[in-house]
Amino acid sequence: MSLLERLDAGITGFIGQWDAYSTGLVTLLIALVTYRITSSREPDVHPLLLARQAGPSAVRNEGESAAYRCLAASHSMPLNSGLDVKDAGASRWARGRDGDLRDIWRKAVTGNEQGKKGKLLTVLGSENVIEHRLEDITRQINLIGHHIAEQGGIRVAIYLPNSVEFLVTVLACSFFPNLTTVLIPFNVSNEELISMMRRSAVDTVVTTPGSFALDDVAKAYPSLRQLIWVVDEGSSHLDWNEVPEGMGGSVNVATWQEIIRDAPADSGTELPPLDLENVPMDVVTFWQTKPGQLEEMVRFTQGNLVAGIASQINTVPMKERLTPTDLFLPAESLAGIHTLTLTLAALYQNSSVAFNSVAGRSPDLVLATQGIAPTVIVASPSSLLKIHEESTAKLSSPLARASHAFSTRALTQQGILPTSNLLSAFAAGAKPALGTDLSKLRAVYTAERVGADTPRLSPKVLSDLRVFTGARVVYALTSARVVGAVSQTAYYDYRVEEGDDNGHFGAPVTSIEIRLKDKGSFKTTDDVVAGEILATGPSVAGGETSLGVVGRLRYDNTLALVS
Repeated sequence: MSLLERLDAGITGFIGQWDAYSTGLVTLLIALVTYRITSSREPDVHPLLLARQAGPSAVRNEGESAAYRCLAASHSMPLNSGLDVKDAGASRWARGRDGDLRDIWRKAVTGNEQGKKGKLLTVLGSENVIEHRLEDITRQINLIGHHIAEQGGIRVAIYLPNSVEFLVTVLACSFFPNLTTVLIPFNVSNEELISMMRRSAVDTVVTTPGSFALDDVAKAYPSLRQLIWVVDEGSSHLDWNEVPEGMGGSVNVATWQEIIRDAPADSGTELPPLDLENVPMDVVTFWQTKPGQLEEMVRFTQGNLVAGIASQINTVPMKERLTPTDLFLPAESLAGIHTLTLTLAALYQNSSVAFNSVAGRSPDLVLATQGIAPTVIVASPSSLLKIHEESTAKLSSPLARASHAFSTRALTQQGILPTSNLLSAFAAGAKPALGTDLSKLRAVYTAERVGADTPRLSPKVLSDLRVFTGARVVYALTSARVVGAVSQTAYYDYRVEEGDDNGHFGAPVTSIEIRLKDKGSFKTTDDVVAGEILATGPSVAGGETSLGVVGRLRYDNTLALVS
């Protein structure tokens, strides 16, 4: 009985001392434990998957490092070379074709396994968004391609801002034989434009009035034989078929709208039948490191293109890949091979794609995203730096900065993309107005152009951008002779390491393997892997290229540039 008496006395004394302070402390303790349990999340990816992101080959040649591939592309298997297209009637276990650009559009109009399709949108300001029927786009592909081929076109230059007509012309040249596509950066000077036309020997140009000085070009480049104007609706009633004096009838001038309107309504509604014997011609691009400098002209085969497109699809985790519910916005010029590759990859995954003519011409991402709510964006580093500066300046109060610090801690130390915290309301003004609904944005792609004057994005800036936008940021390293990217950061890699201001560019994509060739004092030893970067693989023009810059492999086998 003494034990029970002591227990009874202890409980009576404890209850007797209970007051309002005790109630408050216990309530606070229960609230903290409950919040910790309910708010705890697993990291977006297991840390071991970030600890070693690429694997070396078993042997290496003298004077260079081993060949490094990402973990998704084993050294015992071929690099990713295509889209693995399964034709109707083929065994589901048989290996599919690599495919070409025609298969991109066939997949877009067919839809995914459930038959769901994406949309094509043209954004004209904040209140005018035009949706294009896929059947109408198919008809335009047929009619434009037929017109160019019928007029004797061979090398077709596309000199347009981002638009549906840009995409249609690229696909039209793929569906009709002997048509080589030449992508010319929009809004270059007349001297640069004529120089690029000469070097690529184009005979056909698809462009817009006001940006193409026909008089000057016709005099300086007499080899021009065909011109297709893409005019807006307000100017379509004017006569655009006039040829500059002195050219005679050597240039055939037509308008896009004329070609489509004059054809019978039922013509061109079906895509040409699958013809595996006639492979589409190459795509020619120009790589300009700085304005006014001589551009590097690169010719990509269809094999290069589909390998680069497939690598961009396969590098993304399966659950994060694009679907018909996504809206993809290329806010960089489609004349750049990195942006074009990502856009074609979005089409192949049946994502909706929006085109805005200001993309690539203005560094203002807010302006490029008005009127729509994109889920995935391709943007330039300069545009993202502008967003970073503006958002950072809006973290004016101590509570806003504390909210940003909490989100940064969750991102970098816990490996979780933050959505909100207790102080998020105080930092809401720092979120950039990227589209009509920022909550839908989930991924941003950007790239460092090798040898160009693009600003470098530090790990701290990339981390801040993830917090401000609430989206994952993929940072790629691109080169003139590589379709898509050489390497890019992992989708879930949010790390920021103390003292690392240069960061890294992740592991090679699935169509690329890299080697570092000894150069000067940069050599591969037992402890250090450094040298000039060599890229090899199906997405490289010619199969192999030197990037012309020195890089190093970090402890986690990610690629970094030596500044």
